[in-house]
Amino acid sequence: MENVAVVGASPNQDRYSNKAIRMLTEYKHTPIPVAPKHKEIEGKKVYQALEDIPEKIDTVTLYLGPARQKSIIKDIIKLAPKRIIFNPGTENKNVYDQFKQAGIDVVEACTLVLLKTNQY
Repeated sequence: MENVAVVGASPNQDRYSNKAIRMLTEYKHTPIPVAPKHKEIEGKKVYQALEDIPEKIDTVTLYLGPARQKSIIKDIIKLAPKRIIFNPGTENKNVYDQFKQAGIDVVEACTLVLLKTNQY
C-alpha cells in the first residue's frame, strides 16, 4: 500500500480531496493531507507543506488548480514520488516535462475513479 500526499486537502466532506482521503483509507493506502490552513482532516494530521512530511511519499494526488501550483512544483520534485496524479481541474501541461525529467510519472486521472476501477 502507498503513502499518498493529498495536496489541497479539505475538511469539507463535499470536496473531492476529502473524498480521496476517505477512499484512500478505505482501500488501505495512507493518505497524508497537505493544506496550510488545517491541523487535522478526517482524523489525520495535516502537514502545512510538502517539505514537512517525514514519510517517503509514493504518490502525490493534486487538488490545486494550475494557478496555485507554481510554488509547489520544486517541492514535489524534491519529494521524488513515483507518480503525480493531476485530478480533473488540476491539469497543467506546462509542468509535466519537469516531473518526467525528474523520473516522476504524470497521470491525468481522477484518484476516486482509479481506486474504484482497480487501476490505482
